[in-house]
Amino acid sequence: MTDTDCIFCKIVAGDIPSTKVLETERVLAFRDLHPKAPTHVLVIPKDHYANAAELTAADPQLAAAVLAGATAVAESEGIAETGWNLLANTGAEAGQTIFHVHFHVLGGKSFEPLLAG
Repeated sequence: MTDTDCIFCKIVAGDIPSTKVLETERVLAFRDLHPKAPTHVLVIPKDHYANAAELTAADPQLAAAVLAGATAVAESEGIAETGWNLLANTGAEAGQTIFHVHFHVLGGKSFEPLLAG
């Protein structure tokens, strides 16, 4: 399933170039064009789902494959041992701007705790 207007679907199709980090039958990972950390890789399912909630409800096995892909990216990028963040914005109020579910793998620097108590 694809969305012809979706930039990430166009990347999956090869219509828009990307710097691939990992590719499996169902998952693609590529470098973010505007990195927020020394390592900033986007991990997406090749099938189009608008957000993490939609993906999880429709295809839990694909959701698990995306998370496994994120872990593989952290390992290949050398940040698995030191620590890394995994972020998925779900919905416009959460900051989602591209409505094809994607997970940000961020690492290579220290981050402040997101929810300091």
